[in-house]
Formats: sequence, C-alpha cells, structure tokens
Amino acid sequence: MLWLVPLLPLLAAPVLYGLLRRGGAAVLGWVGAAIVAATFLLALAAVLGDWSGSYRWSAQVGLGVGITAASAVFALVVPLVAAPIVLYSAYHEAQASSGHSLARLIALLLAFVGAMQLLVLASDLLTLLIAWELVGALSWALIAHHWPSERSVRDAAWAFLVTRFGDLGLYLAAGAAFAGTASFDFAGLGQLDGMPLQVFVGGIVLACAAKSAQLPFSPWLFAAMSGPAPVSALLHAATMVAAGVYLIIRLHPVLDGVAWFAPVAMALGLATAICGGIVASLQGHAKKLLAASTSAHYGLMWLAVGAGFPGAALLHFVTHAFFKAGLFLAAGIAEHQVGSYALGTMRLGRQLPGVALAALACSLALAGVPPSGGAWSKEQLIAASGDRGPGILLIALLAGALSALYATRFQWLAFGPGGPAGDRPGRSRHSVAERLALYFLALGTLGLALLWWPGLGKAIAESLGFVLPPGKTWETLLSLAFVALGILLAALALARQWGNRDEDNPRHATASDWLGIPALASRAASGLMNASCALARFDDHVVDAGLQRIAGYTNLAAALGRFDDRAVDGGIRLTARFGNWLARTGDRNGEALFDGCAMWLARFTGWLGEKARQLQSGQMHHYYTAIAAGLAAVLVVLAMGDLP
Repeated sequence: MLWLVPLLPLLAAPVLYGLLRRGGAAVLGWVGAAIVAATFLLALAAVLGDWSGSYRWSAQVGLGVGITAASAVFALVVPLVAAPIVLYSAYHEAQASSGHSLARLIALLLAFVGAMQLLVLASDLLTLLIAWELVGALSWALIAHHWPSERSVRDAAWAFLVTRFGDLGLYLAAGAAFAGTASFDFAGLGQLDGMPLQVFVGGIVLACAAKSAQLPFSPWLFAAMSGPAPVSALLHAATMVAAGVYLIIRLHPVLDGVAWFAPVAMALGLATAICGGIVASLQGHAKKLLAASTSAHYGLMWLAVGAGFPGAALLHFVTHAFFKAGLFLAAGIAEHQVGSYALGTMRLGRQLPGVALAALACSLALAGVPPSGGAWSKEQLIAASGDRGPGILLIALLAGALSALYATRFQWLAFGPGGPAGDRPGRSRHSVAERLALYFLALGTLGLALLWWPGLGKAIAESLGFVLPPGKTWETLLSLAFVALGILLAALALARQWGNRDEDNPRHATASDWLGIPALASRAASGLMNASCALARFDDHVVDAGLQRIAGYTNLAAALGRFDDRAVDGGIRLTARFGNWLARTGDRNGEALFDGCAMWLARFTGWLGEKARQLQSGQMHHYYTAIAAGLAAVLVVLAMGDLP
C-alpha cells in the first residue's frame, strides 16, 4: 500500500501532460495542486496506518518502502509545501511559457514530488539510489525549463554535474554496505564495522554534503537560480536540498558509530553557515540571497546532527520549508512586478501590501525573531551547538546574527517603502492564485509559532523518538541579542547603502559570489584542461612519434617477409616435391627390386642346402675322404703362414 504514496504523483505526471497539454493555467494549476494534496492525504493515511511495501527483485536484492519518524515528517511536509507551489507555478509561468511548456513544468513538478516521496520512504539503499537518481534528473529538467536560454541549460548542466559528483559517494556507500552485510537494507547497516563502515560513512557524507549544498559544493545553488521561481522554492525549501539532511538524520545511528563523523559534520555545517551568511548579506539578487541563506540554514542543521541532536535538525527543516518557500514565491511576484530580481529595483511595500505582509512573516522566521516557529527551531540548533562547547556556540551565534542581517536586508529592499512608483500603488502583475499560495505558506509559518508553547516542542520530539538539546536560558537570551545585533547591522548597512551588489567592484562581486569558490573551481578546471592538453601533446610528439619510428621499419619487415616466402618457404616446398617424387619412385620400382633380391637370396640358400644334403650319403669312406680333404686344407693354410 505504501507504494501508492510515491506512485500517485509519478504516474499522474505523464497522464496530466498527455491529457492537459492544451489546458489553461487554471486547469493545470488546480488539477496539479489537487494531485499533490491527494498525495499528502495518502501519506497521512500511511503514517497513521503504519503502511509498508516491498518488491522482491531476486533472492538477495529487493525494493522496499517503510515509515520511520524522519520519513513520516518528510513525507507529510513535502506535499504540504509542494501543493501551493504547484498552484503558483501554473499562474506565475503562464505568460512566460506556452501551453505545452506549462504542462511540462507542472508534470515535472508532480514527478519531482513523487521522486522525493520515494526517496524519503525508501527502506533500503537500492530504492534510495533509484529515487536519488530521479530527483537529480528531474531537478536538471526543472532548472533548464526555459531551455531556449543558453544560460539556463548551461547552469542546469553545471548544477547537475556538481551534484552528480557527490552522488558517487552514495554508490560507494551502497557497495560498502552490500560487501559488509550482503544486503542493501537499512535494517542491516548496524552490522557494518571496520573498513566497510568507514567507506559507507564517507560515501554518505560526500553525497549528502553535495546535495544539501555544503562547502565546497554550495555554489551550485546559484546555478539553480536559472530555473523559475517556483522551481527554486520547491528545490530549496523541502525537496532536493533537504534530501542530504534527511539522509544523515535517517542514518544518524550508523553514521555516529564512526568517530570522525561528528567533528566533520559540525565543521562542514559551521563553515557553510558562516560563509553562506556572509554571501547572503552581500547579495543584491533576491533569489541568490535566499539560495545562500538556504545553504547557511542547512549548515546549521548539519551542525545539530553532528552534535548528536538530529531531532533539532528535523524540526528546523519543517519551519524552514514553510518560510523559505514563501520567500521564494514572494521574490517571484516581486520580479514579475519590476522585471528583475535586483533588490535595488524593488521596494514594493506600497504597491504590494498583502505580499509584503506575508513576506514579513516569513522574513521574521528567517531572522529568528520570536515568536515565529523559525525562531524556536533555530534556538534548538543554537542549544545543540552549546552542548558541544562555547567555541562552537559562539560561531553558531554569529551565523544566527548573519541570518537576521540578510533577512532584514531582503525584506526592506524587496518590500520596503519608496519603490519605483513612489507612494502610488501600481498595477499588480500577479494573480489571486499566486497570492493564495503565498498566504498559505505564510499562515503555515505563523502557525508554527505554537512551538513556543511550553512543552509542546519537546512533546513532539519525544513522540518522534528524538531528544532535544538541554537549552539554557542564558544561551537563548544571548542568541536573541545576536539576532538584534544582526538587525541593527542591517539597518546601518541599508542606511549607508552597504551590501548592494556593485558589478564595478571586483572584491564585492567575488565576496558575494561564494567568496570566489566558483572562480577557483574554474581556474582548477582550466588547469586540468591545460594539463590534459599537455598530455595530448606529449602523446602526439613522443608516444606517437616513437610508434611512427617503429613503423619506419616496415620495409625491412616486408623484405624479410619476401625472403621467408621465396627462400625458406621455397626450400620447404622443394623438399616436399622431392619427397613426393621419392615416394612415387619407390611405389613404382622399389617393390620389384626389394622383392626380387629377397627371392634370389631365398633360391640361393635353397641350392646351398640341396648341395649340403648331397654330402650326407651315409657311407663311411665319403666321410673319411672329406676329413682328409679338410685336414689337407688346414695343412696348406698352416704352411702358407710359415712362408716369408
């Protein structure tokens, strides 16, 4: 039964594309949203009914899906956030896409939701790999949705290749698991030890770090910004980027069995949270600011998992999914209004008051301002870092201050007063459905403020089987002080026009573009290409030249071949002809000659025998005569021996 949860959107995607290719935005949007909503209801029924499913591929290999605490949360949040995004997509992209193109976008979004559901419900590494591949391929297609644009296709390919490099780690992990347990099932991973366990954990860390945009893989998120705004909202809020964090939460008991996992996870998370915060604070592109903030917040989730509190990361995923999806949708509406994602061209608070208020609710959660649900879950991450020492706590607090800084910048620059139209409201260039989708996510963000209710968050974590970090009051107060500091720094930066992207300032451009990591990667790739060209020249001038010199001796080889044909082979042929002649001659004359000699010898022997028999007369005087003759012959011989 559990197979129905991922299969419903996966199978509905080609059906919707085939039947509604000429449908309007309203039909595509509402039908797509209804399918995703039905997926949520199925997931809810599966969680309540503890559904499972399996398919036996062979005696040793099978596919399986099951429900755990982490998979249940993800399976419910993914469609809940995706449904308003699908509705928004149909209306938002109606003007930029043709009928077939719009239907393709909605179908891809549905298939993406199904692939993500399969990923989070997988109970073995083989099923996980299939879903992981589907998510990667569909993300490429979604980022490259505007395929006539060369930049969109190039950026989609770049994002795909970076994440594909990380995917190699998952294959290594699957191979190590099968080598160590003779199975791909998650249930048997506890048997891993020794080198297979080390390889497994290393592969999982590589795959998850690339997927969740941790350093040094973070820049692929900027390439993914070439996709439409709803695609960015879905990928960054609750699906693709979340897949990496989901897997380390899901496999935390196994990963934590390796001593180096915790420090590596915390180091990756802290470094990404700080670098992502700096990049977002300097960004002048609305979607790239939000993308960098996504990388930073997932860095804090990595920190919590490494610190031993995956439950804190799981709850922050929930709050982050709602407020980050809402902010991306708000950025898309702002872009349609002014025709650009440049924050310096917006200030749409007076033109779009409802959108501005919804974005404000999400921005407060991003900044970590109480009583938003995002603030509560962020404080759990801070408490998790405090459990590992004051140094780690201080770095996490700095990351929280940066979050407040770039959230304030985004809200003020995008939806502050004093925009292009001044104080006069302008004509809205978005639909009611787009606002409804944004309002739904904003209300979800506001509703999560209930987590501040005493004991509620802890009870939810315990019902899921997780333990929250033992937070301290002074840590919370210090964290809120850092949030206030971040807001004040943002106000100062806005007043002095700091942080607005200036293309003429190379240092600023480098810092806001992931601190020059893409440029370093480009130079490394150029160096690798130059080395490859040098090796090619070496091959042409040395290896191939040597082979050509060797080939120069082909004339000698040909001459030796002709000598062999004419002399050696000729002698062999002459010998063969002589042997044949000798055989034929022997066949004609040899038999008569040899048989004649034998017959003559036989007749001569018979004649001698006949004569010898004549001497046997039986008369004594004949015998005496013979003796006398023999004696005389002996005397003659003796006499001849005495002669001089």
